[in-house]
Amino acid sequence: SIGISARAQALGNAVVATVDDVTAGYWNPAGLGNQTAAQGFQVGAMHAEWFAGIGKFDYLGVTLPLANADRRLGLSLIRFGIDGIPNTLSLYDDEGTVNYDNIVEFSAADYAFLLSYAQPLKVNKGKLLLGGNVKVVHRVIGSFANSWGFGLDLGAQYQTGNWRFGAMARDLSTTFNAWKVTFTEAEKDVLLATGNELPDINSVEITKPQLQLGAAYRFQLNQISLTPELDLNLSTDGKRNTLISGDPVSIDPALGLEAGYKDFVYLRAGLNQFQKELDFDQEESLTMRPSLGIGLRIASLMIDYAYTDLGDSQNRYSHVISLKLDVRPRRE
Repeated sequence: SIGISARAQALGNAVVATVDDVTAGYWNPAGLGNQTAAQGFQVGAMHAEWFAGIGKFDYLGVTLPLANADRRLGLSLIRFGIDGIPNTLSLYDDEGTVNYDNIVEFSAADYAFLLSYAQPLKVNKGKLLLGGNVKVVHRVIGSFANSWGFGLDLGAQYQTGNWRFGAMARDLSTTFNAWKVTFTEAEKDVLLATGNELPDINSVEITKPQLQLGAAYRFQLNQISLTPELDLNLSTDGKRNTLISGDPVSIDPALGLEAGYKDFVYLRAGLNQFQKELDFDQEESLTMRPSLGIGLRIASLMIDYAYTDLGDSQNRYSHVISLKLDVRPRRE
């Protein structure tokens, strides 16, 4: 749910209507259909560190045209993990003496693989694109537990004049992750001796569908463009602390604004994660997460940067950098 690409992060993740590059495989696979066969391959990559470097988020994606020039295929690999977690289950040896040499480290990580497909559909007016994802999710907690899950996404984009509209149904099939716990007998004994409960050997984690709707309008003044976008994120897993909270559907809006010059440099700003909070005086206030960013194109390379969590009193800000490279076919 963190999301990929520094561009999207800078825009408050309000991109479902306008995303048209390799990162569309995550945000809205229909957006892959905006790329023509003449654009060839596009490769994208991102690295981000969250919570002062504790969590690491990495992404690698590629998109390419199929034999039918109007159709597009995308592949995405995502990892979010926390590495170097100390395992203290063997801290005490058989004689009850502390032995720090017995401490080893493990990682807790989520992996996702997305296979995306997009194509245009004929309409009387405007441009309609449809796309979908088949995704595999793998979660690992050291050698103690792991899970496998599968899910489907479906997206659409419609363009008419300067207007852009988008819809993304995420986890449309309801994504199931089947967990398997693999503690050894010795590890179970330590957990019980220290007052911990043993987790279920087998369990299923369910991710319910979410719907993201977006609308954007592109203003063009000579070589300067200005594109604001409003997205509404609808969750279906019960009441959440969002701006519009309901049961079972809650709505979380997101706003993004992108200014571009000659398809060379872009300035971006966004607002998302609107929440109602109570202070110590039990007075309600509205909080949100602002973000800023910049994009720079150098020939076939696009460099994007985002600065998020602005104004966080705990200073847990994050710098996000992502790259995109166009590999165009040779002209004969």
